Amino acid sequence: MARDMSDKEILKMELDQLKKEVATPRTPVGANCTDTINFVEGLLPNDPLIKGVPDDKNPYKADKGGCIIT
Repeated sequence: MARDMSDKEILKMELDQLKKEVATPRTPVGANCTDTINFVEGLLPNDPLIKGVPDDKNPYKADKGGCIIT
C-alpha cells in the first residue's frame, strides 16, 4: 500500500495518526498501577490460582495414587 503512495501522502497519513495519538487522553502510570492493584486485590478471594480448587470441584483430580520412587 505504501509503495503506491507518494511521499507527501505517506507524511500526511503519519501526521493524521500523530494528531489522533496527541488527542488520546492519558493518565499517569502511578494512577493506572493503583487502579490495577485495587482491581486484582478485589478479585483475590475468588482467584483459584491463589485459593486453590476444592477437590470435589477439580475435574483433573486423579483418582489414582501418585508415583512413589523408592
